[in-house]
Amino acid sequence: MFSRLALSAALTAAVALLPAGADAQTPKKGGELRFAVSAEPPDYDCHAATSFAFIHPVRPHYNTLLKFDPANYPKVVGDLAESWEQSADGLTYTFKLKKNVKFHDGTPMTSEDVKASYERIRNPQGGARSIRKAAYEDIESIETPDEYTVVFKLKAPNASMLTNFASPWDCIYSAAKLKEDPKFPERNILGTGPFKFVEHAAGSHWVGERFEDYHVPDRPYLDRYRAIFITSTAARVNALQAGEVLTEFRGHSPADRDKLVAALGDKVEVLESPWICSLVVTFNTEKKPFDDARVRRALSLAIDRWKGAEALSKIALVRHVGGVLRPGYELAATDKELEEIPGFGRDIKAAREEAKKLLAEAGVSNLKFKLMNRNVAMPYTPVGVFLIDQWRQIGVTTEHEQPETAAYISNLRNGNYEAGLDFHCDAVDDPNLQLAKYISADRSPINYSRANDRKLDELYDKQKGELDVEKRKQILREFERHALAEAYTIPVVWWHRIIVNWKQLKGWHMSPSHYLNQDLQDVWLDQ
Repeated sequence: MFSRLALSAALTAAVALLPAGADAQTPKKGGELRFAVSAEPPDYDCHAATSFAFIHPVRPHYNTLLKFDPANYPKVVGDLAESWEQSADGLTYTFKLKKNVKFHDGTPMTSEDVKASYERIRNPQGGARSIRKAAYEDIESIETPDEYTVVFKLKAPNASMLTNFASPWDCIYSAAKLKEDPKFPERNILGTGPFKFVEHAAGSHWVGERFEDYHVPDRPYLDRYRAIFITSTAARVNALQAGEVLTEFRGHSPADRDKLVAALGDKVEVLESPWICSLVVTFNTEKKPFDDARVRRALSLAIDRWKGAEALSKIALVRHVGGVLRPGYELAATDKELEEIPGFGRDIKAAREEAKKLLAEAGVSNLKFKLMNRNVAMPYTPVGVFLIDQWRQIGVTTEHEQPETAAYISNLRNGNYEAGLDFHCDAVDDPNLQLAKYISADRSPINYSRANDRKLDELYDKQKGELDVEKRKQILREFERHALAEAYTIPVVWWHRIIVNWKQLKGWHMSPSHYLNQDLQDVWLDQ
């Protein structure tokens, strides 16, 4: 299920950069961790969120049923679950919960809270949104035989189910609060996590402080954390260089990494990893001419992904060419397989000639449209500029718009755009997660193309239930070929994660996802 070899090699290399004996140090209590975040969360709801702008400031307030072991990705360990069992037929998952867990208002956390949270994820009501409901559609029922036991019963076996239960987005909410208002989490923070909410000063910062009744003994180590919102890349790097913040948990460009290392030397450590994150172009199929597959396919054919990735890797935190799954992942297409798909071949001259013919056939040889992009400079701006240049070479004129994060996400969700540069990031390599961007919009809220394609839905369901790895690969290749030929959403380039930390930051572990290891439970300051 996981790309263990590629990730293991990269993460081993990252760990090798740590100072000798770092893990043997005795953690120290106290202090405030200050870190930079390049955008603000549009709201406070885990179940509806998709961005690091949410995870980094908000996630320390919450727990999930399971989680990925920070030091041993992709091993799954308990968070609120003390233990769990899976039936032999794969249709029943039984969780025993910890008995000493409290919400930040002092009320006990029980099985009813877990049930209410997962009912909201799989079948949101009362105006609530669940971005990942497609991942939980195999759940038939959720039972609570006692206060500390939860039983999930499935309609069909799902090899990804345990991974799903470890999702960092599956925050456990208070059942009582959800009963009062299903949308309570959108503007309120009430979790069981290591840190209580203190304040969100819009445009400035987010603060959390230690929850003294946290269920893990002697955690958290920190007194407080302060996420400082710094949208300018230059200002963010300068703040890190000056020691005003100790890290930025998302990632840096190669140039910024080199600048920080040159200035700070052995005061910092550099960690690098593959990244389960890609930039994709999504076409709004409800707006002409993007309802025409020829137009969408032409715009994909015009992109020289191979040379573009090489050039962009020198200035942005992107590096790899891939399809719907992360390149290097064991279930992903090989380069040879990928090159057979229109838009991913090496002969860019022939591809662009074909693109021009398709636009002419569709009657839009002089196509003009707006590309909506995010106002986060890295890597959105350079990739947006790259795309505009690529489309210019087939006679297409593109206007570049970059609204701030809240407006950007709102526009994608509500279809207020023609074409959008969207991000597709996950906490773990898993086809059930990555393919959710491409299945029908009426099944998956993160398919912003607004297109419905029953062939993709059928192939998605087929691969999800296929336990034979080679057979599953064949289904995935068929899914990929069809998805990229229809080109409702097209991958452009995959990311590469680079983190620069001041060395006094301890207890945080690098991973291939900027969504993992962000509860800050084990983080401490050597000062």
